[in-house]
This record gives sequence, structure tokens and C-alpha cells, in this order.
Amino acid sequence: QVQLVESGGGLVQPGGSLRLSCAESGLPFSEAIITWHRQDLGKAREWIATSWPGGATIYDTSVKGRFTTSRDDAKNTVYLQLNNLKPEDTAVYYCHEAGSMTWGQGTQVTVSS
Repeated sequence: QVQLVESGGGLVQPGGSLRLSCAESGLPFSEAIITWHRQDLGKAREWIATSWPGGATIYDTSVKGRFTTSRDDAKNTVYLQLNNLKPEDTAVYYCHEAGSMTWGQGTQVTVSS
């Protein structure tokens, strides 16, 4: 059974940074396609980035150039680095494994002064 455990959210001022972690178990990490999503109150969940085995990535235009996803194969963990955060980035952030359709529990990111 695939499991994803997220951590790293919090409260940050505009312009600040956070790093989210998504630790995967139950699937060979070399096969895990991890996508990142976010959902703000009253809005639909939206895709923001994908990390493929081997390191290829793709981003939504709303976060491209500010967010970066990376993988640590030794730790079975995918990271999402959030830089130059804006109030509109406030949301619950989720990681998702595409093959097993497994979701992490979500972590709250709040950008406010």
C-alpha cells in the first residue's frame, strides 16, 4: 500500500520561503510519479507541478520560476521549494502519486503579513 506523508507547511510573510516534503513508502521510489496540488478555501484543487523519476519536472505558469520540486532517492522523498511567496499562494498543499492515485494528508501554507 502506497503512503505519502507531508510536512513543512506554516505561516510565512510575503516574499518568504518554505520547503514542503513528501515522503513515499510502499512503491519503489524509482517508479513514483509525484504531482503537487493545492486547494484554497472554496476553490477547486489545482495542479501545480510534477516530478518524474529521473528528475524531469514541469510547472504550472502560476508558480513557474518561484517553486521548484526535487527528489532525494536515498530518502524516498520529494520536495517542493516555495520561494517569493505571495498571499494568493495560501492554500493546503497536497502531494499525489499518479500511478497509485494516492494522496498525502495535506499541509497548510499561509502567506500573510
